[in-house]
Amino acid sequence: MIKKAFIIFLLLYSQLFCTSKDEIKRRIEDVLSKLPSSTVSAILLYNPLNRDTIYSLNPELSVIPASNTKLFTTSVALSVMGSDYKLSTKIMTDDKNFKDGIINGNLYIKGFGNSLFTTEALVEMVRKLKSMHIKRITGNIIGDDSYFDDLYTRSDWINDEHANLNLPPISALVIDRNRTVERKRVKIRRKRKSYYRVISYAKNISDPPVFAARLLKEKLIENGINVSGSIEKGITPGNAVTLAESFILLKDLIQTINKRSDNFLAECLFKTIGAVATGNQGNSFYSTQTIIKFLKDNGIYSEGTSIVDGSGISRFDQVTVSAIVGLLEKIYFDLAHYKDFLNSLSVAGIDGTLRHRMMGSSAENNFHGKTGTLNGVSSLSGYLSTKNGTELIISIIFQFKSGGAAYYRKVENEIVEILSGWQ
Repeated sequence: MIKKAFIIFLLLYSQLFCTSKDEIKRRIEDVLSKLPSSTVSAILLYNPLNRDTIYSLNPELSVIPASNTKLFTTSVALSVMGSDYKLSTKIMTDDKNFKDGIINGNLYIKGFGNSLFTTEALVEMVRKLKSMHIKRITGNIIGDDSYFDDLYTRSDWINDEHANLNLPPISALVIDRNRTVERKRVKIRRKRKSYYRVISYAKNISDPPVFAARLLKEKLIENGINVSGSIEKGITPGNAVTLAESFILLKDLIQTINKRSDNFLAECLFKTIGAVATGNQGNSFYSTQTIIKFLKDNGIYSEGTSIVDGSGISRFDQVTVSAIVGLLEKIYFDLAHYKDFLNSLSVAGIDGTLRHRMMGSSAENNFHGKTGTLNGVSSLSGYLSTKNGTELIISIIFQFKSGGAAYYRKVENEIVEILSGWQ
């Protein structure tokens, strides 16, 4: 009797669940039916715990992911490097005895992918040298960015690149995002009167290792440390001694990359992946191969996926929502890295690129995701906790010719809100 009652309960529960899922599907299709006919839609909504597909549309169609590409960059970086991996900048020397206060040799500043290194951090490192009673350097000040290749611009490694964003040089040695603040005097006319005004603007530097070496020499002299040699760029000897180090942990870096959708930081991390994974000089080829290998090694659908950069501003990036969901599912079950990855994503109505989206809905504070926008492309992927506590993985990508990105963001919001209220 008890067994029979239990079977009836399961049948009723299954029927209620199917009806609920059918209702969700109907509501989503009603939203999609209002899209322009020229819209290309790829959607996959998935429950990772019971491996149930809630809704799918063109899940294996290759589409442009825009900044959803950063999900691949940051998640693979976590898996390859670990949350507490230190991306550093080091000041080193080839002199083994500097207790006399004199470095009889060269001083090197070498970057290892620390893309958030600043002038202020450099000054702190110089002060450490001063606290070690170093008063003189007889050799040269050498900037070393050989941890990556010297292809500083995206067009150097992406054939026929037409991205309209002019990023600073992508290098292993970075100071102040490889930009300087320039000032110029401009003439302004208003109502027959003219006056001059000084304006500030950011300018990309042209040679990161030379810029770093020059700035280091300047700060050394300002702190009373005499430098006899000149400024150069070169390679740090393998037996060099580290005098000072500044670093950022990977788990902290990816928060800035994903929440702010920071393209420059994503591109620097992209090359770091290749360097760490292979033990060779970081370049885009090694990085791409590492990401594709990660997908295949973990059984993630990789057909139709091509990653050419770390940020997603290239239209040559191609993915499927199946690949994105598979990637997010892998991280979801990765106990060592899931928390740090989840914390790197924007929270609906709270922060990052989602801070003004889904406010006041049941999705607010319950959806952690990554947005993406290019001309004619809008994407949204991430994790959602529904009203009854069910956890879902969502990936939505639209390619469109009309309607505008704001329109498609509203559609994405509506789909997530429909799911968030699901009981």
